[in-house]
Amino acid sequence: MQTLEFYFSPGSRYSYLALSQVPALEQRFGKQFDWIPVVGKRVRAIRGVDPFSGPPQSGQYDWEYRRIDAEAWADLYGIAFLEPQSVVVDSDLFGRGAIAAKKQDLVREYSWELASEVFGRGTWPLDEAVCIRTARSLGLDVAEFSKLLSSEEVRTEIETNCSSAVEKGVFGTPTFLVGSKRFWGNDRIPLVTHELSRLEKGGA
Repeated sequence: MQTLEFYFSPGSRYSYLALSQVPALEQRFGKQFDWIPVVGKRVRAIRGVDPFSGPPQSGQYDWEYRRIDAEAWADLYGIAFLEPQSVVVDSDLFGRGAIAAKKQDLVREYSWELASEVFGRGTWPLDEAVCIRTARSLGLDVAEFSKLLSSEEVRTEIETNCSSAVEKGVFGTPTFLVGSKRFWGNDRIPLVTHELSRLEKGGA
């Protein structure tokens, strides 16, 4: 069976954009990606390379450019984009929230709703209460969710996800793995679509 993996972080603007498109991609090709929550900052730390450390190393890492770029993609997709009040958000917390939801079989719905709180609705502050409120809105077992959110089990799993991602060549979010091919970035979704279409037609 073809390996299909989707590495994302609800605290990543480009993951938020990609999250809006993946369900339609899965439906179009009758396939499902394994949605794997990671934390971009932790992935970069494991690799030992972080382009966000210090002054922007190129224009693409400038926060003003990233805001304008995300707004343009959101307009193309027909979704909202609102820059959070601070570029520093607790991506580790959000990643753990996605894992806690995955353990209750709602990682897709939860991750989209949480990322929408972060980047689509202007919610502030972006804290644990947002994670729990999102879980409640989707009908998750809130007591179990809250327990998992701060558990060592989930903390270990997010670390394992990040380490495994790096071993597979992931260096940022979102990243799609289709078989042996790796596609990084929301803007690579057309290439993911092309690869899935090629495989559907019997490509090797």
